[in-house]
Amino acid sequence: MPRPYVLLSAAVSLDGCLDDTGPERLVLSGPADFDRVDEVRAASDAILVGAGTLRADNPRLLVNSAERRAARAATGRPEYPLKVTVSGSGDLDPALNFWSTGGEKVVYTTDLGVAKATAALRGLGVDVVPVGPALDWQAVLEDLHDVRGVRQLMVEGGGLVHTQLLQQGLADELQLALAPLVVGEPDAPRLFGPGGYPGGVRNRMRLVETRPVGDVVLMRYVPTAPGAGELASAADRHWLETACDLAAQCPPSRTAFSVGAVVVAADGTELARGYSRESDAVSHAEEAALAKLDPADPRLATATVYSSLEPCARRASRPAPCARLILDAGVRRVVTAWREPDTFVASADGSGLLAAEGADVVVLPEYEERAAGPNRHLLRAAGEQGGPGEQGE
Repeated sequence: MPRPYVLLSAAVSLDGCLDDTGPERLVLSGPADFDRVDEVRAASDAILVGAGTLRADNPRLLVNSAERRAARAATGRPEYPLKVTVSGSGDLDPALNFWSTGGEKVVYTTDLGVAKATAALRGLGVDVVPVGPALDWQAVLEDLHDVRGVRQLMVEGGGLVHTQLLQQGLADELQLALAPLVVGEPDAPRLFGPGGYPGGVRNRMRLVETRPVGDVVLMRYVPTAPGAGELASAADRHWLETACDLAAQCPPSRTAFSVGAVVVAADGTELARGYSRESDAVSHAEEAALAKLDPADPRLATATVYSSLEPCARRASRPAPCARLILDAGVRRVVTAWREPDTFVASADGSGLLAAEGADVVVLPEYEERAAGPNRHLLRAAGEQGGPGEQGE
């Protein structure tokens, strides 16, 4: 399912609190960080907060800089990003700042909450969208992407929303402003709640940036733990992008495609990577990556293989095709960008071979173009309109 890039944004205390328990909102950031947040808002297509945050904080969620609003308008976008909230009950106060400021707004609610939300917001020009018997984040993100054209979604809370998106593997990035104070109250609201998270307690996210912003420290993290089964996570997209980048490192060939592959453990640890013709003239990407691992490594049983093209089901150069190598290694989950066409082998079906022996195969076709980049010469020569395969050597 194509969906927006989901960015979780929050300011937290040193002990992970979003606020204290007092009647007034605890200010964790300073002017420099407020301006940074304003910049991220201006770069986003939509800003989302939960209904609980609306009730507690009564935010406006605006782009405050006139220059940034003008820059958005100059590119044909509305001055303000779409404002989004979610409410299971539909219990929404029409007097809140959220409804009377900024541009367009949308509410996602349940089948039971839609009537109540519609009645409360009548006359305010707010779109109320039911997403089923319970709040379904997949449905919310699909509607934002497909119906409203949202490509980057900034999520500003609260803790329950952040927790749900991270637990469901739907957060692409975390931007945390760490404030130099300790709240210390056991009942204070925290950024993330208890429960199961992708990869479990051993999952370490990847730090992509850290810098001071006034008296707070900005830390940007991206998740690394693969999804489960056929459900794609934000980390699956990251690792498939890595595989596509590896394809560009392949020595050029006129008789075989350039492919990249990465093997990742369930906790997000990268186990190995490889690319076509890395070790010799006929080696395949998955083959090169798996060859770097101990076949007895217990992590392989719950690992995911990411390949920019579907693992081959037949090949002329070696006895075992890549789909068979993956199965023999004990791996039972594969994420790829597209299915192999008939470029070199007619009716190849690596995904079918994998699925027939119990492996989950996830195809993310939105990465087809990226993976095809290093192979354009072969596609032009063959007159192919579809995606390439890896066969040929």
